[in-house]
Amino acid sequence: MDRLFTIVASRTAFAAGQPAAFMVAVLIIVGWGISGPVFGWSDTWQLVVNTGTTIATFLMVFLIQNSQNRDAAAMQAKLDELIRAVHNARNEFVGIEHLTDHEIEAIRRALEESVGTDHAGLGQHQSIARLLKRR
Repeated sequence: MDRLFTIVASRTAFAAGQPAAFMVAVLIIVGWGISGPVFGWSDTWQLVVNTGTTIATFLMVFLIQNSQNRDAAAMQAKLDELIRAVHNARNEFVGIEHLTDHEIEAIRRALEESVGTDHAGLGQHQSIARLLKRR
């Protein structure tokens, strides 16, 4: 069941992210709008698009969340492997994604302080400041 869901979710998310899918959605809405006079702008006519878009949105939320969860887990596994493989890396960082937001923020702040940056993120990074000024 899990494998089947992953396959269906991946393929659906990929298809939904294509320009053609957007154009189909636009055409459906345009068609619905054009059909308004035919149905006398009735409550049923409005209910059709409201129901359809609500159902599509509801289902897409689950697909998007599933895709993001898989991507994040894969990225964490890759980063953990890099930490493990790099000689001077601190192995304590493997698995920190399971900490609370406050704990992760404290680690981030400590790392920034250890390299001499301020909490705005620029600090002594003059090259970053120059890049931002170019915008």
